[in-house]
Amino acid sequence: MGPLKGVRIVEMAGLGPAPFCGMLLADMGAEVIRIDRPGAENLLGLKYDILNRGRSFIELALKNPADVEKAKALIARADGLIEGFRPGVMERLGLGPDAFETVNPKLVYGRMTGWGQTGPLAQAAGHDINYIALSGALAAIGTDEQPVPPLNLVGDFGGGALYLAFGMVCGLLEARASGQGQVIDAAITDGTAHLMAMIYSLQHAGAWKPGRGLNVLDGSASFYGTYRCKDDRFVAIGPIEPKFYALLVETLGLDPAAMKRGSDPAAAVRQKKMLADAFLTRTRDEWTALLEGTDVCFAPVLEIGEAPDHPHNAARGIFVEHQGVMQPAPAPRFSRTVPELSDHSQSEPCDWADIARAWGASA
Repeated sequence: MGPLKGVRIVEMAGLGPAPFCGMLLADMGAEVIRIDRPGAENLLGLKYDILNRGRSFIELALKNPADVEKAKALIARADGLIEGFRPGVMERLGLGPDAFETVNPKLVYGRMTGWGQTGPLAQAAGHDINYIALSGALAAIGTDEQPVPPLNLVGDFGGGALYLAFGMVCGLLEARASGQGQVIDAAITDGTAHLMAMIYSLQHAGAWKPGRGLNVLDGSASFYGTYRCKDDRFVAIGPIEPKFYALLVETLGLDPAAMKRGSDPAAAVRQKKMLADAFLTRTRDEWTALLEGTDVCFAPVLEIGEAPDHPHNAARGIFVEHQGVMQPAPAPRFSRTVPELSDHSQSEPCDWADIARAWGASA
C-alpha cells in the first residue's frame, strides 16, 4: 500500500548498500524481485536478513546464457534496476544499460559503487571506511588521538543506499514525463561528500577547526556530548541554545557563573568536568526520570536491545516485530499510502515463470 505501489524493480543480489536500497524501495510499496545465484547463502549466516525484507527472489546462474535471457526478460518489463557490482561486471554478463535501450527505453538503471563508475579508483576494492576517508568525513569523526569509523552508517547506508534510492525515485519521476530512462551513478564517496555540505560550509566561513574534538558538534563543547552515569551507562545532552543550556545548569544545581559559556578552552574543560561529576551522582534511568521531556535537550543512550521498548519509540511504532524479528519499521510515514511489510519468503525462491507471467515477460 506504499507510495511506490505499481513500480517494478529488479535487484541484483549484493551486499550492504544495494540491498538496503532494495529494502527502502520495497518498504515504500515497490514490487522488487531480487536475482540471486543458485544456492547462495547469506554471508552473515542470517536466516532472516532485515535488508532483504519485503521482496521475493529468484535464482539464476548468470554464466548460463539461458538464465541471462531470463534476467533480460524481467528487466525488459521493469521500471528500474539496481546493482552493486564493480564497473563493467553487468556489461560482461550482457546485462548493461545498452542492452535495454531499445527493449525498455524507460528503464532507470541504478548503479551502486564505492568509488563511482569513473575515476582513477573506479576498479579498486574498498569498503565504507575507505570511501568516507576520501570524502573528508572520517577525519572529522572520533577522538583527538585518531578517527573512529561511525559503524557503516555514514558511507554504505547514508552516502550510498539513501542516495541511490533518492536517485531512483528522481529517475522514475523524470522517466514518466520524458519517456526515457537513464543511468544513476550512485557512488558512496559522492554521497558522503554531499552529506558533509554543512561542515564544508562552516569550514569556508572559518567556523570549523581542522582536527577532532575542536568544534561544537565533534566533542569540544561541554554542552554537546555524552556523559557516564553512576551505573556506567550514558546520557546524551545537546542544549546548544543558551536558554536550554541555562535550564540544564539550573536543573543540575550548578553554579551559573562557573558554567558561563565562552570561547576559553580551559573553561570548557572545567565545565566538562563539572558536568561529568554531576552526572556520576545518579544512574542513567534516574537522570531520565528527571530530564527526559524537558527542554534541556536530553536523551538516555540506549543499547540496541533497549531502543524498541522506550515509550516514545513504542508509541510511534518505530520498531515492529515481523516474521519473528524485531526491526525498524518503514520510514518515513505517509498519511494516506501507508507502507506495509510483506511476508515474502527469504528461504524459498520463486519460480521465474511465475514472475514472468505476472510481469508479462516472455523468454
